[in-house]
Amino acid sequence: MTPAPVIIAVDGRSGAGKTTLAVELAARLRQHHKVSLFHLEDIYPGWNGLMPGIERYVATVLAPLSDGVAAEWTSWDWEKHYDGGLNVTLPAEIVIVEGVGAAADAARPMLDAVVWVEASGDERRRRALTRDGSTYEPYWDSWAAQEDEWLSTDQVISAADIHVKNLADGNAPDDVLRTLMYLPSVASILSPELSARRGLQLRSERLEAAPDAALLFETLYGRSTNAVWLDSSNASAVAGRSQAAARSRFSILADDGGTFGQSVMHRSGATQVTAGSASVTTSGPFFRWLDSVWGRRAVRAPRGYDGQFTLGWLGYLGYELKRETGGNDVPADTPDAALLFAGRAVVMDHREQTVWLLALDASDAGEWMREARTAVEAAAAGPVSSVAGSLSAEPAGGPEFVSRDSATDYKRKIADSQHEISEGNSYEICLTTTLEAAAGNLDPWSSYLALRRRNPAPFASYLRFGELVVASTSPERFLRILSDGGMRAEPIKGTRRRSSDASEDVALRQDLETSLKDRAENIMIVDLLRNDLSHFAIPGSVTVSRLCAIESYATVHQMVSTIDAHLRPGAPRAEALAAAFPAGSMTGAPKISTMDILDQLESGPRGIYSGAIGYFSLNAATDLAVVIRTLVVNPDGAGGRTLSLGVGGAITADSVADDEYEEIRTKAYGVLSTLGADFPG
Repeated sequence: MTPAPVIIAVDGRSGAGKTTLAVELAARLRQHHKVSLFHLEDIYPGWNGLMPGIERYVATVLAPLSDGVAAEWTSWDWEKHYDGGLNVTLPAEIVIVEGVGAAADAARPMLDAVVWVEASGDERRRRALTRDGSTYEPYWDSWAAQEDEWLSTDQVISAADIHVKNLADGNAPDDVLRTLMYLPSVASILSPELSARRGLQLRSERLEAAPDAALLFETLYGRSTNAVWLDSSNASAVAGRSQAAARSRFSILADDGGTFGQSVMHRSGATQVTAGSASVTTSGPFFRWLDSVWGRRAVRAPRGYDGQFTLGWLGYLGYELKRETGGNDVPADTPDAALLFAGRAVVMDHREQTVWLLALDASDAGEWMREARTAVEAAAAGPVSSVAGSLSAEPAGGPEFVSRDSATDYKRKIADSQHEISEGNSYEICLTTTLEAAAGNLDPWSSYLALRRRNPAPFASYLRFGELVVASTSPERFLRILSDGGMRAEPIKGTRRRSSDASEDVALRQDLETSLKDRAENIMIVDLLRNDLSHFAIPGSVTVSRLCAIESYATVHQMVSTIDAHLRPGAPRAEALAAAFPAGSMTGAPKISTMDILDQLESGPRGIYSGAIGYFSLNAATDLAVVIRTLVVNPDGAGGRTLSLGVGGAITADSVADDEYEEIRTKAYGVLSTLGADFPG
């Protein structure tokens, strides 16, 4: 008897492409493992024998193989329509079983992974009849009826670990192999494949160019289902080497195309990773999953490249991930996290007026770099994008927003917050609400271009994950961790509107600068973040390099502080991030008890708002912004789309309800006015 093998079942309806997928997958795995392959079509007892065949397969093939024993089974002679000879399938490190019913209910307890292969009915019929010709054609309908009967009582599709939309383009085997690596049940045996994947080489090219970023993004990623633009949209306004200029130096444009491209969605403890045509779902906390894919230095930065992003994951983490960091479990309408893995990307260095093309070495890397170079040159030589140019005028009538809380309700909740503070349950409560509207025919891309023009910000971003779009003009950094372990948080607390009258604008800035209340709010969050960073920082490394400084943006003045620290060598970076999540500037202090109060006060989930947007780089760096000043466009499940905008402010014992309500109106103004919309109520 040999040790029990890892058994992978490849199942699906007839003609879905299971056999080709299984054969090609076995060929790839044989580079590092002994592999046995079994086809169920060899054991079905005739054209009406689906269910008896499954029973034979489970009893005579799968049961012995799962115990590490050779399987002796009787084949079916399709020409004589009777039992054929006795056959033997030997156990191996990995056994692949494929065919209709390979992962049937009776089989699943003995399987380590189930792959379900899908294709349209017409395509399946065409493939099957092309393969088997006239032999199969008279039996197609009766066999399909047997499949329907089996699937009516067997939950194999929902029970599958990996789902494959087989386009028969040759990519499915590699896609399945990539997703198999996320399954704990098979990951250990795939260590050679994982090691090969971690031996990544980074290709790069530096271009002397300053392209129009919007036009470049449209050209390269306008048709991508998933794409991310981390957009330092205020770069032109902050020249030099100041802190503000450093925050706005780089922009990153990427999608999940190419050999290494993947995307991930996390909802309430379930993480779905999609690699090309294959998707796999695993259960467990998101930050534990993040730790498994990020935090180790996998590539080196190119010579002369000052950016921290060297390809990796980009996207957002929603506020409701607080369930993993001491908060309550509150379901949201949007995924709790959405990321894409960019195996190639364009990075714009605004200070040096250069563009870097980055790509992991693969068979398609050279072609992509040529295409990207052409797109950069065209975007540098041509006019600004036509969409951006068409938005110079004020929009004519925008969406009609409604607020989750009326003015009266919000002010009552301010009083409730102050009661909690007086009872000693919190020092500061960041109370938020949500504005919502029907999206109608609003174009998210055009809207984002208008937002970035009207309210440029260092952490602006445009994220598209299918029909879910996030358009942000955030000025606030949540957390940066450099490749060498340097950490920085830059919370914002304290806001005043801008004025077109110069003297009034100066007075508003001075009012913020001298406000004892705003200063107290800011210092409380600074103390909270010092504690958050200290959990994984080298003792004594936590410092406050800037306290209550005033920064001015297109529509607001804001009070900003900077907390620095250095990560302990070997500390898990995903856990260090989790220790600080969500941003203290969006919760209040102390964090855990205040989040519990907020769940009682607020009338629904925050979703993406109050979370974080940014990247997780292959050199173990991350840079994340707080999700504020952010418009979210989300499918409503009924064929339409909703717009949402979160707004809020910090409540202390000294807060004045009318002033706090005016502050959330001020914060919403930049987005609403761009859309031609008014604050509701």
